[in-house]
Amino acid sequence: MADREPPLVQAVDVCKWFELGNRRIDVLKGIDFSLYAGDMVGIVGRSGSGKSTLLHLLGTLDAPSRGQILYDGHRLDHLGDRELSAFRNRFVGFVFQFHHLLPEMTAYENVLMPALIARASTRPAHERARDLLQRVGLGDRLDHHPGELSGGEQQRVALARALVMQPKVVLADEPTGNLDGRTAEEMHVLIEELNRETGTAFVVVSHNQELARRMRRVVRMLDGRFVDESEAVSVAPVDDHPGEEATA
Repeated sequence: MADREPPLVQAVDVCKWFELGNRRIDVLKGIDFSLYAGDMVGIVGRSGSGKSTLLHLLGTLDAPSRGQILYDGHRLDHLGDRELSAFRNRFVGFVFQFHHLLPEMTAYENVLMPALIARASTRPAHERARDLLQRVGLGDRLDHHPGELSGGEQQRVALARALVMQPKVVLADEPTGNLDGRTAEEMHVLIEELNRETGTAFVVVSHNQELARRMRRVVRMLDGRFVDESEAVSVAPVDDHPGEEATA
């Protein structure tokens, strides 16, 4: 079998803890994880298991307390805040449970925002923003503000925004947590299709078992650790009540 290309993202013995008074709260306890080009990975587990904390570390929004995370084989802990922010804007797209769209901007302007931040507001970037909104079914809503869109439409705008810089990785944290069943199913299908079409790797944190079943690879988190991947698709059901994680 041919050797596989190196991972886009690799976590090696990653731990994360927080100090609370005289106590140390261990949230992640020795995580090893590899994400490859085109991957579609689901991370499931109960609230407080560490899923969102791990996603924040993978997205460079926070740093491990111990261990290291490599991106295309390189460490980033030598970068300053501005350089790290620029890397994040190019390499990673984010989709959160709460879409975080700017209410004063149109759908089109929200999608274009990462390119504006990177000062890459070129004609191709403008065309990508329009094309992505067309692709997610909002080609006729470019000039609508978030308040004029449904929850599902707003989340589609957030997904288009995550992809506009053509990142290698999209990290999605409970992307269907606030959507009704039918709209969530449409979002599941759209994520699958965009993964195939763009080759962008997706890591999706979710309580939703149906979304997890659509992933090519699923791992379950329990008390800050991964359950072995071979067990992950047949473990006991996770908490079915979506919501913010208390410690993660």
